[in-house]
Amino acid sequence: MTEPVRLAKRLAAMASCSRREAELYIAGGWVTVDGLVVEEPQFMVSQQKIELHPDASLTTVEPVTILLHQPPADADAAQQLICAATHAPDDPSGIAVLKRHFVRLTPCAPLQANAGGLAVFTQDWRVARKLVDDLATVEQEYIVEVTGELGADGLKRLNHGLSFNGRALPPIKVSWQNETRLRFALKGVQPGQIAHMCRSVGLDVVTMKRIRIGRVSMAKLQPGSWRYLMPHERF
Repeated sequence: MTEPVRLAKRLAAMASCSRREAELYIAGGWVTVDGLVVEEPQFMVSQQKIELHPDASLTTVEPVTILLHQPPADADAAQQLICAATHAPDDPSGIAVLKRHFVRLTPCAPLQANAGGLAVFTQDWRVARKLVDDLATVEQEYIVEVTGELGADGLKRLNHGLSFNGRALPPIKVSWQNETRLRFALKGVQPGQIAHMCRSVGLDVVTMKRIRIGRVSMAKLQPGSWRYLMPHERF
């Protein structure tokens, strides 16, 4: 019987490359063991069939940002939805799904309470800085299903004239999408703000869905599924 060795060591000998190069190939998802992708250089192998993809690249795996269509839930429950099985089949990014994409994800730009829609989780410090430190400057768009009767000046007050937590709110873009749905486009939205605004003009919120953060839209992403942020997309 062959003594078990680390996959990186076996690949280095097999492909005539350095141990570091072997580790990069493995971490990049380019190596299979008995037909299954293995991403852990320390994985122990003995007599299994090891193959290196013919298009294998030594490019370092870049941090990713994941866009999730989150059903109404807390952030911890939402993050559990992010796995290979829930990856959108029509993801246009072309990024290969790797296990390492699901670790050390930072949730950004929290949704309003009881809302669903576009949620962002990232490994990229630049995205985290934009959506955590600078979130007040990024416009968010919500579609809000409401019931109740809006007074004659209600829409005008929603756009400008309401207060929240003792402070006057800045001008906000609010318009009817149809007879029961309002569209809110606003910056610096605070927890509970949209529901409070609706109550202030005689409306009750039925559902809320965030469909856009900055220049990034949720588009046709189905509930419970996710895709990668593409390299050219910017919040």
